[in-house]
Amino acid sequence: MSDTALRVGVIGVGLMGSDHAERLSHRTAGVRLAGVADPDADRAAALAARLDTTVHEDPLALVASPDVDAVVVASPGFVHEEQVLACLRHGKAVLCEKPLTMDDESALRVVSAEAALGRRLVTVGFMRRFDPEYAAVRAALASGRHGRLLVLHNTHRNRSVPNVDFRSEMIVRDSLVHEVDASRFLFGEEVVEVTVLSPAPSGHAGPGVVDPQVAIFAMSGGGLVTNEVFVNSQVGYEVRFEAVAERGSLLAGLASNGVLATRVTADGGTWGGGVPDDYRIRFARAYDLEVQAWADAVRAGTSIGPSAWDGYAATAVSTAGMASLASGRPVAVPLADRPALYARDD
Repeated sequence: MSDTALRVGVIGVGLMGSDHAERLSHRTAGVRLAGVADPDADRAAALAARLDTTVHEDPLALVASPDVDAVVVASPGFVHEEQVLACLRHGKAVLCEKPLTMDDESALRVVSAEAALGRRLVTVGFMRRFDPEYAAVRAALASGRHGRLLVLHNTHRNRSVPNVDFRSEMIVRDSLVHEVDASRFLFGEEVVEVTVLSPAPSGHAGPGVVDPQVAIFAMSGGGLVTNEVFVNSQVGYEVRFEAVAERGSLLAGLASNGVLATRVTADGGTWGGGVPDDYRIRFARAYDLEVQAWADAVRAGTSIGPSAWDGYAATAVSTAGMASLASGRPVAVPLADRPALYARDD
């Protein structure tokens, strides 16, 4: 495999999937886009024609195809379990966009199936781990020169989301889940308790939608994480954090000179420049690095990045978070025993 192009199929060619298909076609070395599948046949056909690849009417047929070596799953979360398990049955590496599945029970089934194989084939698309700033802060913390990480402050804002479809629970499951994984990544620990609170909701949120939300994570080593998620901020896509350690703090997502320079008004904002509207702009480099690292690992017969266990753990925290959102009280995060296959995961 290391001497030939990795033939990758993409399931789901909506916003994220089409972006990945373009990336695989034009910006990922050692890879060939080997096919796409999507329930919207016209959309899939148009993308396939533009990128000179094959359309599969059935996503499971794409997985089973002898012309596909590995799969990117960018379909809606409710079909992830079936599609990822199919990849495991066929022995094919899969990069699955978050969430791994929609609930912790189904995510644990994926973990158990992969553990039974005895080798890692699943990578979950928590791309922030590949963002140069996140990676640099993680390396600095791991060096020990700053002492223990004590408190992490995360901020995650979108300009807006479709109010018809994006409910309060989705803010936890589809947005806060990134902060869950980033917190686990930077601390190197599990989240053991989550509390989700909210001020009076923004007038830009849909009817009954609780936005913004503030979540507090208790980490297994005693650290704390505060998370603000505001998906109708009216400004832009803004993701940043401050990691407070025993000897100093480390910041990411600020202006290049390290000075906070944001104007947050309804008619625009600046962040050492502009505040992007789109997550694909803010994390463009992270996505490119993620997919290239994944493809390189698959070609080498190894694995890299967030595992199925990481996907399960993030989903378990999100499930607890939705329970806390409903009650306003802290909710413990129960986790299954970690299989030996994931013993060396970050």
